[in-house]
Amino acid sequence: MTLIAILAAVLLLIIAISVGRVHPFIAFVAASITAALLLGLPLEKIVPTIEAGIGAMLGPIAIILVVGAMFGKLVADSGAARRIADTLFGWSGQRFISIAMAATGFMVGIPLFYNVGFVLLVPLIFSIAHRAQMPVVYLAIPMLAGLSIAHGFLPPHPSPTALVAQFGADIGRTLVLGLIVGIPTLAIAGPLFAMSIRGVIARPPALFTPTEPADPVAQPSALRSFTCALLPVALLTLATIVQNGAAGGSAEAAVTLLGNPTVVMLIALIVATILLATTQGHTLAQVGRGQAQAVTDIGGILLIIAGAGALKQVFVAGGADVALATQLNSIPLPPLLLGWMLAMTIRVALGSATVAGLTAASIMQPMVAAHQADGSLMVLAIGAGSLMFSHVNDSGFWMFKEYFGLTLKQTFRTWSLMETLVGVFGLIFTMMLSAVI
Repeated sequence: MTLIAILAAVLLLIIAISVGRVHPFIAFVAASITAALLLGLPLEKIVPTIEAGIGAMLGPIAIILVVGAMFGKLVADSGAARRIADTLFGWSGQRFISIAMAATGFMVGIPLFYNVGFVLLVPLIFSIAHRAQMPVVYLAIPMLAGLSIAHGFLPPHPSPTALVAQFGADIGRTLVLGLIVGIPTLAIAGPLFAMSIRGVIARPPALFTPTEPADPVAQPSALRSFTCALLPVALLTLATIVQNGAAGGSAEAAVTLLGNPTVVMLIALIVATILLATTQGHTLAQVGRGQAQAVTDIGGILLIIAGAGALKQVFVAGGADVALATQLNSIPLPPLLLGWMLAMTIRVALGSATVAGLTAASIMQPMVAAHQADGSLMVLAIGAGSLMFSHVNDSGFWMFKEYFGLTLKQTFRTWSLMETLVGVFGLIFTMMLSAVI
């Protein structure tokens, strides 16, 4: 009965979102109620359980995601992201331009949420392709591969951050391991794969014809731009290294506080406000309006994460976690591979990488605890599975197709295959990493 309840909840989730076009939050709540009834949860406990799950999921990560959204908005609005791109292209030259594109997507993708990064980077891609007289899709794939990998693997992005909380992993360690896995994955799915699609011709509509970038003088310097964009990564990585070698006492306590992801994001936001906004002539009122827009943009993602927390709590309250762990233990697959397969299945069915990752994590959580599996590596394995084979039920698929004026066949050949390479090699490098740590 436990397996039937889980399958029914996931099936309802898939049908409601993909067929009924129901908002994922409502779909998660409906799936949670369905699972609670099938698992025999007392009627008077269903709503309190859902509310407890929402609070438990959002509590550890809400501040991180909201402040992260504000930080990313500031990096974008200040011109820092464009400055990073221009600087990397200036360093690379035309010979290594695809590597520069990949590095830009990855670096800009760390502070920016995926949809914001996509809309921000596409005009840059067209502008650079025009200046370099090179095929636009050949340049787009490495950059968007970097953006996708940052979205799927690296905190403070919503899905990896939520998975870190679910598995009780360390966010700094997850970030470091995500970089180790993400960089070689990017090299394969980005510049190397792009070499096979140089002949794909884009016919973008006039609507998406890019304008020339703003006056470089009005943008922040390269030093300020790189410093602000990479500051959260540097602080989390440094805190992780220091904590691993600390002997205890007040110094370790101070490092633990300063390395807390919430404190890190607040520090990064304050530094970016000073270096990118106020010194560029922006008033605090202008900064505040941008932050308000960022909160609006992140609202939908927070609701999806909250809904996933409700479903997870219902599974726990109904005893599905223990029963499922027992059943999954009989499957002769490593936990990392099983988590990847679950996320991949839900991703292909639903299209949403965030929903796929969160749902797979809810199912895998008891198995991770039972096997004492590495929570950080499970975050990466599920993240890789959640990026597999983007196709017609994924909004990213259609954004790429329409922005670049491609046919369905060309979009499958380029975008879908790139996302599949990210998912496959992300898993391969995660499994390799699991053998040595």
